[in-house]
Amino acid sequence: MQQLGNRLKPDKLMRHWWLVHHADSGELIMTAWKNAFTPCLMILICVSAGLGQAPPEIKVKLDAKIKQLAAFSTDSEIVKEVKAHNATPASAEAAAMTNEKWHSLTVLDPFVRATAKTPLSEYLKAKKSADDTIAKVFVSGADGSKVGFDAKTEHWTHKGMPKHEVPMTGGTWIGSVKVDDSTGQQLIQVGLPVLDDGKPIGSIVFGLRVDKLRN
Repeated sequence: MQQLGNRLKPDKLMRHWWLVHHADSGELIMTAWKNAFTPCLMILICVSAGLGQAPPEIKVKLDAKIKQLAAFSTDSEIVKEVKAHNATPASAEAAAMTNEKWHSLTVLDPFVRATAKTPLSEYLKAKKSADDTIAKVFVSGADGSKVGFDAKTEHWTHKGMPKHEVPMTGGTWIGSVKVDDSTGQQLIQVGLPVLDDGKPIGSIVFGLRVDKLRN
């Protein structure tokens, strides 16, 4: 800090006085600003993550497929089951379930089998069977946990992951092309919101066969 003799320059003196007397209020302002900005930043990150670039050779067919799949967002059976899931307290076992524990369970585990046999799971299996482009499909409630699926998913909850969080903002998430470990097929995942009167209440994710989108 520049000094004039033993005295501060007038402009420096005023700045020094403001910093000393307003430091606490400044911290409060910065804290409030950060608290307000952080959720917006999280949404921006999730939405940015949802702007995936499909390979050029499948983009046209993928865009058309996404428009077709949008009907699932307001499908009455899916909406009904997600609303019921959101309104019903989780069982002790479901509340205690973690992704780490879920990974360790086999498809024969009673908890996995119970989820695989829910009315929504049976409904999704029928929808998948009617469309050979769909290799996988699963629905999550607002909390990210599973309401139904065609087969055991990699994760029990997708909370905090773009494939769930982007649809929960009303957006569409598109993943990158990956080889599915269980089938060896190249898949691209698409996440859509489950909508109740236009409000996102859950997410539905499809694993689409890339070979079918190329044909």
